[in-house]
Amino acid sequence: MATNLLKGKRGIIFGALNEESIAWKTALMAHEEGAEFVLSNAPIALRMGKIKELGEACNAEVIPADATSVEDLENLFNKASEILGGKIDFVLHSIGMSPNVRKGKTYGDLNYDWFHKTLDISAMSFHKVLQTAEKLDVMNEWGSIVALSYIAAQRSFSHYADMADAKALLESVARGYGARFAAKKVRVNTISQSPTVTTAGQGITGFDDFFNFADQLSPLGNAPSEECAKYILSLFSDYTRYVTMQNLMHDGGFSTCGITEEMMETLAKARQK
Repeated sequence: MATNLLKGKRGIIFGALNEESIAWKTALMAHEEGAEFVLSNAPIALRMGKIKELGEACNAEVIPADATSVEDLENLFNKASEILGGKIDFVLHSIGMSPNVRKGKTYGDLNYDWFHKTLDISAMSFHKVLQTAEKLDVMNEWGSIVALSYIAAQRSFSHYADMADAKALLESVARGYGARFAAKKVRVNTISQSPTVTTAGQGITGFDDFFNFADQLSPLGNAPSEECAKYILSLFSDYTRYVTMQNLMHDGGFSTCGITEEMMETLAKARQK
């Protein structure tokens, strides 16, 4: 049930590809809560996805932008401010891609050119978004900028390869720029989400097995993408004005749980076979 949580707020949402993506669900909910925003994704993603349908559903313009290009980002922020009629209140960075993961490269056999692309697309782009927003002075006081991360920034997950390094960098950027942007009363956070059934997630080798493992190890189970979207909206709202420079776990308890009864039962059944 909508409550006008974001009424009067303006924003930019990066990374909506299709109905499965967290950015897509965030956009729909933000629209229901009264926000106005523009949608953006890389030109190739616009051709592959269905973001124009989302734009129509949310009455939002779609502005192509390669988030690794400062020139594209400058154009995006300037156009967004013009379209929305003022400064920006929120930004969602839902961008991540690893050529090494897509090609099945292990952490000990990385293609370094691809590694650079992973870092640029998945983490350095966040710094570019933040730096561009600051230099253009487009953020309102008490604005909120959120990026999606994953616990592989702190723990080892073999099939996540160089994306783990990218997420670690992403979270470091949030801390560094959170401290810097505090002077303008803008907060910067990352959300470490459960394994989620999205186009990006399913590109990881063994995703289904890991999804089930995480679900059993999380006392509340894996957090659905719809619930992550709600969490993002709470960070866009005025109820979280003093939350900044944090990596916020949204994982059903996975990050702090040793073992669950369900996992113990699964292990016991495996021994009996």
